[in-house]
Parts: sequence; structure tokens; C-alpha cells
Amino acid sequence: MSDHITEIVVFTFLFLLVSGMGFVASRWRAPKDMAHLDEWGLGGRSFGGWITWFLVGGDLYTAYTFVAVPALIFGAGAAGFFAVPYTVVIYPLFFLILIRLWSVSHRHGFVTPADFVRTRFESPTLALIVAITGIVATMPYIALQLIGIEAVLKTMGVTGESALARHLPIIIAFAILAAYTYQSGLRAPALIAFVKDTLIYIVILVAVLYLPYKLGGWGAIFDAADAKFQASPNPNDGILLNANNQVQYFTLALGSALALFLYPHSITGVLASRNREVIKRNMSALPAYSLLLGLIALLGYMAISAGVKPLPGSKPGSVDSNTVVPLLFDQQFPSWFAGVAFAAIGIGALVPAAIMSIAAANLFTRNIYKEYLRKDATHAQEANVAKITSLVVKIGAVACIVFLDPQFSIDLQLIGGVIILQTAPAVVIGLYTRWLHRGALIAGWVAGMTLGFWMLWQIPNAATGRAHFGGSAFPLKEFGFDTQVTIYVGFVTVLVNLLIAVIATFILRAAKTPEGVDGTTSDDYFADEGDPRIERQRDTPVENVSST
Repeated sequence: MSDHITEIVVFTFLFLLVSGMGFVASRWRAPKDMAHLDEWGLGGRSFGGWITWFLVGGDLYTAYTFVAVPALIFGAGAAGFFAVPYTVVIYPLFFLILIRLWSVSHRHGFVTPADFVRTRFESPTLALIVAITGIVATMPYIALQLIGIEAVLKTMGVTGESALARHLPIIIAFAILAAYTYQSGLRAPALIAFVKDTLIYIVILVAVLYLPYKLGGWGAIFDAADAKFQASPNPNDGILLNANNQVQYFTLALGSALALFLYPHSITGVLASRNREVIKRNMSALPAYSLLLGLIALLGYMAISAGVKPLPGSKPGSVDSNTVVPLLFDQQFPSWFAGVAFAAIGIGALVPAAIMSIAAANLFTRNIYKEYLRKDATHAQEANVAKITSLVVKIGAVACIVFLDPQFSIDLQLIGGVIILQTAPAVVIGLYTRWLHRGALIAGWVAGMTLGFWMLWQIPNAATGRAHFGGSAFPLKEFGFDTQVTIYVGFVTVLVNLLIAVIATFILRAAKTPEGVDGTTSDDYFADEGDPRIERQRDTPVENVSST
């Protein structure tokens, strides 16, 4: 620890600086009354282009991304680059789908995707399923932000051997996060995102210019990586894909793209935008982050060339591959700049963790508390419940890290992607057509979830010795094929989900099962800022709007 004093001082200073910004954020663009879910949970639905740029970018590109993607490439090679195409694919999907969700949500005062589903299909049950699915899928995602911070703290030597000493710095950091999120709501991560993204851009641009110079150039870096993978016993490792992992690569990229914008925190960032034009401009410009992600991924190859050895893991004999990038920075950068890089990763965990906890709190408040526990809840009561729920969610995320093997938390996040994909037919297709029957959507969700958990149960993790739930790459030989090819579980299950939903729709229509009444109109999906209907709805209590 004494060898890292400069890094610790710089890291602590920047961490405390953004924490102070989090508390000040409650007075930034402050409304007359924060005791409203629109204000606390969506920032007043008033964020313009630059704020949305940093908020959504800081939301989608998390601290875990900055340590896990290079770590995967460090360990497996080309397969880790799936993260780059999926972040390219996602923005056209955002452009086509979430603009419609923004319009109908502003028209009706929706705060969550489950609000939309309830009104579109007149189904509290379907809305409850969407809400619970979103909360369950988000919890491990929040926990993974802690892994990014933990990797930095381990590199600086500030974690001890005992369980309490190892996790105490993370507990303190999340306690501070919980406090300013409780006070400032979505305004806190929106303001901090400016600092977080600026630091990340500076660190990565310096890294891709400075580190190749120190390591002998890109040719030497790729030669070192190729030599390592040529000696690997795993035939799927390499700087190029092979016949066995190409299907897994493209299905994982496509499935991850579809899953990412279904996560509640992604939708929350978009719904906080001021108008449709803000979303259009941001979806056109945000692919710049994908270029940054491609550069971040190359840090894995640089770590190989630099001879980085990951720190020991939590279990004897294991290694923590998430420490690869922090160790690379620690070894190659001057101490003061390594401290800046560590702060960028640490702060990079705060923004998405805050938005994720707010999104989960919004889901619980609007679609469980208000729907089933207190239908007559006032705006102030909704906001108060959301604040308390956000605290509970953060405590649960910390518990995941403290009581579970961090590697299992990573696997949980992969499982979370499979889970959240099962809401795609109700949310995505529901934005374009109401043809699918509400009962069929529930049947499809059950089928997709059941198949998904069965497939995940069949997947072992050789690195940890766990026989089940060891990842999301399903071997096709389990379906009777004579091949070593694997496929992303979420891709298969969402197709089955949709197929069952279509078949069940025909059956339920033939049986003349009631379909409910659509609470939206076709022009709701094109409404924009300044539309007189939106202005009237803003002056109308949300609980009355949702019943129209």
C-alpha cells in the first residue's frame, strides 16, 4: 500500500470531488418540488442534448465494461470483441424503438416500460411480470459495478485479507453513493457523468498513444498476443475467431444489443430526455463511444505484451482477471496518472450504479407498490418509496459481492441478459403492434424463462469447477448436434418466446379470450415536446392519466 500513496491520494481526491457534486446536484436545475417521481426518478424529463449524451453514455458504458472487456480479450482473444459490434447495432434499435417509447411515455406520464405494457395491453399481470423481470435482471448488473471498483482497490493494495477488510472500502463508497442518490435522484448521475466520461476519454486516448510506444509498437503487441494464444490449450482462444465460436459471437452480439436497451436503466436515461430530437441526435452520435470501446478492448492485448500477471482471486489458486487493466496502468503510467485512471474506473461505477438503482426503484414503486399495495399513493409518497427502494437495491448489490464469489456474480450478469430478453415481445413488438394477445405474451415469457434456465443449468464453468450456471454459451451438442459450436442462450430463448406467443395468440383468439382495451392511440407514438396533449397530461395527476 505504501508504494501506491500518490495513486491513492489522486483517486480519493477525485472520488470525493464527484461525491460532492452528487450532493450538490439536488440544487442543479432544481424544480419547485422534488417529491415527484418525474423529478426524482427522471430528472423532470428535461435533459437536453449534452446532458443526455453523457448520461446515456455513462449509463451504457460501465466500470465493469472497462475492466471486463479487456480482461476477456486478455484471456480468450477475439471472442471478447463481441462487445464492439453489439454497441454499434444497438443505436439503430434505439433510434427505431425508444423514440416511440419516449413519445407514448410523455403522452401518458409513463415512468417505466411496465407502465407502458399495462396500458397498452390492459394487463396488470403482464406489467408485474415485466417489472419483476427488470428488477431481477438489474440487481447483478449493479453488483458488477462493484467489481470494477474492487479491481482498482486491490491494485492499490487497500483491501485486506479478511472479508471485512476486503470489502470495507466498497461498502463506504456505496454508502456515499446511496446518500447522494437518495437526495438528488437522477440529477446526481447526470451531473457526475460529465466528469466520468471526460476522465475515461482522456485516459484511453493517452493509453492508446503512449502504451504502444512503450511496448514496441502495435506489431509487437499483436505478435505477443498471438504467441500466447497459439500456446493455449483452449482451441477457441486466438486473435481470430474459428468455426466453433463464430455462431456464439454473432448471436451474443445481437442478443446483447437487444438486451441492453431493454434494461430499465437504459430506458430511464432515454425517458429523461426533453424531446424526440434530443434522442435522435444522441443515437446518431453515441456510436463514438463504440470507437472508444474498441480502443479499450485493445488494452487486453497490451497487457499480454506488457507481461501483466493478474492478482490472486478470492479462492486459493485462482486469479482475478479483472485486475489486468488496473495492473497495466499501475505498471506503465506515472503514479499520478495511474491515480487518474483508477479514479476514472471507480467513478465509472458510480454513474451506472446510481441509474440502475433508480430504475429498479421506479419499477417497484409504480408497478408493485402503487399497483398492488397502495393505489391511492400521492406523488410525494411515490417519490419517498422510490428513494427507500433505491437504498435497498444498493444494499442487495453489496451483499452479492460480499457473500458470493465475484466470478459467480459475473455469471449472474450473463444470466441477467437472458432474463431481460424475455420482455422483448411485450415491450418492443408492443410499441409497433398490439396483435399479440396479452395472455400469449405471458405464455411466451414463461416458455422463454423455462427454456432459458434449463439451458443455463446445462452450462458448466471449467475455471471455477461449477457444474451449472457457468455462463451463457450453450453447446449445440446438448441438442443432439455433432459439433463443438456454441450459441448464446438468450438468442434461442427469445425466439422460442416469440414463437409460443404467436401460436398462443391464434389459440386464444380462436377461444375468444378477452384481449383488453388498448389505452393508447396511434398518434401517441409520435408526440413531441410542446404537444398540447403532453402539457395537459403533465398537469394531471399520473394516477389519473394511467387509467384513461
